[in-house]
Amino acid sequence: MAGLRIAILFKHRQSGRWMLPQVEELRRRGHQVMVVLPPGPGPLPTELTRRGFEVVESPFDFRFRPNLATLRGLWRLRRLLRDLRLDILKYHLYASALAARFSSVGLRLGRVHVVVGPLFLESRLIRTVERWLWRADDVVICGTEYTSRQYGALGAPPQRRPATTPGIDTGHFSRRRYVAQQRHVAKRRTGAERDHAAESGSDGPTAEELRAKIRAELGVAQDAFIVIMVAYVYAPKRLTYNGRGIKGHDLLLPAWQSFHARHPNSHLLLIGGGFSPAGETHRRDLVHRFGVDTDPSVTWLESVTEVRPYYNAADLSVSPSLSEGHGAPVEAGSMGLPSIVSDAGGLPEVVDEASGWVVPAGEVAPLEAALVAAYRDYEAGELTRRGDAARERMVTFFDHGPAAERIADIVERTAAGVRTR
Repeated sequence: MAGLRIAILFKHRQSGRWMLPQVEELRRRGHQVMVVLPPGPGPLPTELTRRGFEVVESPFDFRFRPNLATLRGLWRLRRLLRDLRLDILKYHLYASALAARFSSVGLRLGRVHVVVGPLFLESRLIRTVERWLWRADDVVICGTEYTSRQYGALGAPPQRRPATTPGIDTGHFSRRRYVAQQRHVAKRRTGAERDHAAESGSDGPTAEELRAKIRAELGVAQDAFIVIMVAYVYAPKRLTYNGRGIKGHDLLLPAWQSFHARHPNSHLLLIGGGFSPAGETHRRDLVHRFGVDTDPSVTWLESVTEVRPYYNAADLSVSPSLSEGHGAPVEAGSMGLPSIVSDAGGLPEVVDEASGWVVPAGEVAPLEAALVAAYRDYEAGELTRRGDAARERMVTFFDHGPAAERIADIVERTAAGVRTR
């Protein structure tokens, strides 16, 4: 089926690059794809425009306030969607889903809701509302099996809630690709640097040399056991988890303090600043509460332009979230790192016994015990084997290429179903 007119409705300009393989696959199949975003600059509209996709400004700001401005914004969005003459409206993130459902009532088009993370379903209020609102979607593409089960509990039949991960670029997130790219950079050095490299017999840095370089920059011993956690810090929300931060920083830090006291040749590397001003306030509170700024065993980088060097320098990834889709362990595993994950959301789907550990969400002691188990494997030289298993698992189940094809298949089946109504 070719020639569909498809709009992607998305409430952010700053994030959402994970959708790019999906829009690329839809275009490759001959469909016309446009992306409706809030007005203004940002990394997502910039990248979409660079790739030749049409970016349409949304007249609705995706903020649901009890006033006339919300109604006017939804009405203007409805007129926009009508004028675009769409076959399919595809939407990501819950505010986008609400806007899509309310503004497209009565329009003859297919509605595809893509759910990457399950957090909104863990609010009792939203779950109650969603028991009825999911029926406005022709299909809910669930990023995890966990999310699909949640929608099943709300009454959605299996065919309306397929589980399909958005996946990641496992080619990009690989030690081999990372090292090859660094060697390519090295070949572009100045003539004097190339002559020196030729004299030393080197054709570029090895993975171990790159690992050593980052460790030196961090001021960490070359033989230290490095644990990495990559996650933005989100502000606690009153309606979920009693106001606790969902990524589990407040669980990892006390577990780390106890673990490091018994295993001093270790270092914790946290990467990720506050996702919003409120998130940054929460991050600073964590730094103060757990004495991170005076603890030499912890480095907290608020942001990095390239995360692969840090995965390459680390030995273990940890994700102690209270709510999550598949999250950072997919990137870490693709880079050859085993992971400790909580049993929240879709995280247990990412690792198996060969590639990591699953611990109860919200508990410090089991998290510390898993760190001890991983350190034991590190000392015995077994952690590399787990990392190899993690890499194989990510390539097999979480690569974005096959994932984008599955999502495009669902979109096309939805459009065919709408045409026969």
